[in-house]
Amino acid sequence: MITGIGIDFIEVKRIRDLAEKSPRFLEKIFTPREIAYCSKKRYKYQNFAARFAAKEAFFKAIGKRLHWKDVELVNLPSGKPRLEMKAGQKWPFTRAHVSVAHLADHAMAVVILEKT
Repeated sequence: MITGIGIDFIEVKRIRDLAEKSPRFLEKIFTPREIAYCSKKRYKYQNFAARFAAKEAFFKAIGKRLHWKDVELVNLPSGKPRLEMKAGQKWPFTRAHVSVAHLADHAMAVVILEKT
């Protein structure tokens, strides 16, 4: 049973501008693992924007805003994205599905929460 669906679409420039204005912005929003992953990429701000969109889509799917670092977007060895939630909390779903995409100027994410 689907318990939530969220989508978010963002301009890459918005994330780049915020990061360049305040380097602490990245530390506030992203986990160290997300920062390390994106910073290695040639187009790092596209990757940061996709992760930002995934977090926003997750908040929409769950129906409330949480701490930014309570949810993390990681990639499996295959490249498939996966959401990991902060341990020790009770979540109202059993599975979270995520898909992200980015181009030069925009990034988007869709999250579907499911309870089995």
